[in-house]
Parts: sequence; structure tokens; C-alpha cells
Amino acid sequence: MAKSKYIYTCNQCGYESTKWNGKCPSCGAWNSFEEDIADTAPAGMRSSASGGAAPDLSDSILELEDIGADSDVRYDTGIGELNRVLGGGLVKGSLVLLGGEPGIGKSTILLQICQFLGEDHSVLYVSGEESARQIKLRAQRLGVDTENLYILTATDAESIAQTIASSAPDITIIDSIQTMSISHITSSPGSLTQVRECTNLFMHTAKNQEIPIIIVGHVNKDGAIAGPKVMEHIVDAVLYFEGERHQSYRILRAVKNRFGSTNEIGVFEMLDKGLREVSNPSQMLLEGRPHNVSGTCVACVMEGSRPILAEVQALAAKTSYSAPRRMVTGFDFNRLNIIIAVLEKRLGIFMGGLDVYLNIVGGFKLDEPAGDLPVAMALYSGIMDKQIDEQLIAFGEIGLGGEIRSVSHIVQRIREAERMGFTTCVVPKQSMSAIDPKDYNISIIPASTLKQAFAVIK
Repeated sequence: MAKSKYIYTCNQCGYESTKWNGKCPSCGAWNSFEEDIADTAPAGMRSSASGGAAPDLSDSILELEDIGADSDVRYDTGIGELNRVLGGGLVKGSLVLLGGEPGIGKSTILLQICQFLGEDHSVLYVSGEESARQIKLRAQRLGVDTENLYILTATDAESIAQTIASSAPDITIIDSIQTMSISHITSSPGSLTQVRECTNLFMHTAKNQEIPIIIVGHVNKDGAIAGPKVMEHIVDAVLYFEGERHQSYRILRAVKNRFGSTNEIGVFEMLDKGLREVSNPSQMLLEGRPHNVSGTCVACVMEGSRPILAEVQALAAKTSYSAPRRMVTGFDFNRLNIIIAVLEKRLGIFMGGLDVYLNIVGGFKLDEPAGDLPVAMALYSGIMDKQIDEQLIAFGEIGLGGEIRSVSHIVQRIREAERMGFTTCVVPKQSMSAIDPKDYNISIIPASTLKQAFAVIK
């Protein structure tokens, strides 16, 4: 008989220990150990259960030339933004993990792609959270009526894997991995062991049967997918749904992708009848800009191969506290403190008695060095109460000496600003060698220091 005992597993790297530790000795994470139940058996019983000697896999060795190049088949999901994030479509035999907060739209987008995929392929939708009738009601609301969509409500991972192997659908969706369990593992569904082993089981099923499987993962209070971090190493792609619940826009971001870039993002809008893809995110983020107001500037950041314009808003007010407040939304807090220090030291703009509030409109995150210059210009505009021209856009990295350093993809940024109707573009002077101003119908102003950039503000 196998004996059960309590063990402690690190939810970051999967390290197991017989006692609780404040710091994981393997990966160094703090407070990452969680209690779990493990089944242990004597070494002799484990060897006999495995069937004695290990099988010979020499017959399974393949030469690189013998492997067909057409094995990497991609399924078109019918949603261009999702195809962009996946790297061109859903790869045959891949295991994709889709994570996000409850109510963000994970099940909605998966059911929407079933309508398009069901035209030419069979889709098996496995749900461990909803009944078949609930899925039917949601499908009617979203307008999903394909005949090739099959519903299975079950939570036994082994039975589901056998069903996938026997029925051989073209695409399989598991909603969600936290509800799945393996019967011979004594821990409860959603535990570290259950999530890890169920993911391993579905991974082997996807690879052996050449069936793409999409699994849904919940997000914990820290914003990470619930379960051990090793689950993200098992799957081929990890997608995150981001967005504020009080806003209608959603951003789909790839954290890991073995078949494409991790820099691409997809933008969606949540409507009554499901998610609608936003093909022009720049126009969406610039809607409703205030007129004749100081403290606003437009930035251009690169998300993969796509340039996106976003509005930066800054507000400086006299503080009523002993230490001034610094509040940031959508920008790195430490980077803001560096920019404030540069403004004080190099330009003599004292902000020690001012509260500073910085916001990137639309819930967008400005996590690129090119966002330094528009943030500094918005701060200067807000403090001096000088309005920045509404048709002006800026991008560049700020050094500690007050200099403006060059950024990459200068041509794509200027083309996007020109397409959106901007007339003036402030760029780093070092980047002028890569462009010819005569090729653009926009006024390009080079700046090597912050003083030169602020001189543009009238």
C-alpha cells in the first residue's frame, strides 16, 4: 500500500520539501511553499510497477531530413488579433495556456473561435465549470450555432484524454485546468500536484495525437496563473488576458510562444455579443483627448511589429504632506522617480513640494524606454502650465545627464504618427541618420537634450 504524507511544494519552480521553508532553496522565491499530499512507495514497488526494464526507443529515432516540413500546420482562428499573438494561427499538436482574471473574457473568445473553426474542423469543448445547458445559453448569446462543436462536461483528466484519443477531434478546449483531476492522486483538484500532472497528461495527448489543445487557467491574487510555475514550462504558449473590469477594452499578450514572437499584442473590445477585435488600437487610445489642457503628450511605443500611440497625462499639485506623493498608472514607478531627479538636477525644476500623478490613458502600459521623453514633456507642461500642441508627438530615451538617446524602429513610429494625422514629431537627434525628413509629410524636430525638446512647447 502506498503511504500518504504531507509535503511542501514551491509554486514557482516545483521544488519539494518535507518541511516548510520561508525561502525556496532552489529558485530563491519567498513565501512560495504550499502544503500538498504526495504518494510515496518503496523503490521495489515502483520498479515493479514500471514493468521492469525500460523500453528501447532506438526505433523512434528520426533523422532531421526525414521529418516533413509541412508538419507545422496552423489553424486560422478567424480572429486576426488572436492569430497575431499566436504567431499566425493555432499550431497543430500545440498546447496553449490562456490565463486571465474571472470575467475578463477567456471563455467568451474561445467559444467565438469555435464558430469559425467549426466550419471546416471538429471542435471538442470540455467544461469542468459549467453544465452543457449553460454553455448552450452562452453560445446562443454569442451567435455560435456550428454543427461541428461538441460539448463534454467532465473533470476526470484521464477519461478526457482517452476520449480525445478515441474521438480524434481537430481542436480541443479545456475549461479550466483547475477543475481537472487524476483519480489516483489524493490531493484535491486545483492543487499544485493535480494541476501539474493534468497539464502533463494533456501535453502528451496533444503531441501524440497531433491535436491542438487550449487550456484555460485562472489567475490568483498576485496576477499570475494559479498553479506551479512549471506548468508554464510544459505548455507551448502562454497567453494573458489583461484589462480593467470597468473598461470595455481587453489586451491579449503572449508571455511565452514557441511558434512566434512574444512582443505582439491583440486588442479587443467587450460588447454585448462578445469580443470584437480592434484593428486600430492607436485611434482607440487617443479617443476623447482633452483640448487646451496642459500636462498631456502623445507617445509612440512598439508592441512587436506594431507601433501604438498612447496619451500620457501628468498632474503636479502642491502637497499637503511632509513627503510628496508619487502615483503612477501604466508606467514604471522607479523610472518616473529617475525622470523627476533628472528634471530637478539638470533643469532646476524643483518638485520636492509637489505631488505628482502620472496616468497612461486607456489602461495601456508604457514599458518601453521610448516613453521617457513624452513623460518628461507632460511633467514639464503640467508644472509650467504650458500647453503642448495637440498635433505633436514625441519619443526618446532620457539619460541621467539630461540627454535624449536614440530608440529603435524610428521609421515605423514616424509613419504611424503621420498616418494618425500628427504634424510635428520630436525625435532623438541621433536617430536622424537613419531617416530622411523629405520622405515624410510631417515636421521632424531633432533634439539632443531636454532643453531642446522643451523649447518646442510654446
